[in-house]
Amino acid sequence: MKAMRLRHPAGPDNLKLEDMAAPGDPGAHEIKVRLKASSLNYHDYIVVMGGIPTPDGRIPMSDGAGEVLAVGAGVTDYKVGDAVVSTFFPNWLDGRAIPGGFAGVPGDGADGYAVEEVVAPGTAFTHQPRGYSHAEAATLTCAGLTAWRALVTEGGLKAGDTVLVQGTGGVSIFALQFAKMFGATVIATSSSDAKLERLKAMGADHLINYKAVPNWGAEAARLTGGGVDHVVEIGGAGTLPESINAARIGGHISLIGVLAGYAGPVPTMLLMAKQIRLIGITVGTRREQLDMIRAIDANGLKPVIDRHFPLAELGAAFRHQESGTHFGKICVDI
Repeated sequence: MKAMRLRHPAGPDNLKLEDMAAPGDPGAHEIKVRLKASSLNYHDYIVVMGGIPTPDGRIPMSDGAGEVLAVGAGVTDYKVGDAVVSTFFPNWLDGRAIPGGFAGVPGDGADGYAVEEVVAPGTAFTHQPRGYSHAEAATLTCAGLTAWRALVTEGGLKAGDTVLVQGTGGVSIFALQFAKMFGATVIATSSSDAKLERLKAMGADHLINYKAVPNWGAEAARLTGGGVDHVVEIGGAGTLPESINAARIGGHISLIGVLAGYAGPVPTMLLMAKQIRLIGITVGTRREQLDMIRAIDANGLKPVIDRHFPLAELGAAFRHQESGTHFGKICVDI
């Protein structure tokens, strides 16, 4: 079978499509999956660029969707032909986060899904939403679940809430979609007026170009008459002060990304004065993925896909991601 391997010293040009032995039959409680699609996340980009060191020859990509080829003894949740999608943390099934960090995360601490076939525990996958293509399902593992956990699990999102989303990457667009699905009001920010118009067409209620309005946090607070209930913070330290300005007293900020910096000054006095709940989010559990898929099935939500690339052009897909011109998810067909 074919697999894309990341060779040292990393970088898109060192992604090599290579032949390797196909996995054998699944053991007890395992399934064999023919991967059909993956999707790009910022975490995958950091790995491919060498920002997260991995062994030479690591197979990247945390997201994987495909079809069950065989099931091992004791497997009752799947049958041959089922459409399945991977989980980001194969060993974090429910409850509090487990020790070990990213040691078992596909494409990081373990080989990922830029490959044609895998054998894995059945708990490393879930069923796909009904009617989804494999590419659509592959967008859920990281970006979809991160947005779901940020707003629903940790935020307790409900109808009538206000949500601020930043930019047009996968997490932000999923957050917009989930917020509208729950009946929330959404404020969307971007540096592109054209992208803001696309967000408006998706249901965003208020638009802010953060290049034209550098103090966008105060503007968001003005638009809502006191501040937003939820901020999906993907910038990191570089944008967190504005997110704190945007939040209402008692508001909630989910810190997800580091696009605007790993470290920087934080207005802790304002954070305390507003009694804001600030929580770091790293994707979520298998149980939360099942909950999210149940909600998707009930509401018919479909992800936004920017472009498809074949596995052989994975390096080009990462260069497209790096350009920042994409709107939604970049998918890889395997």
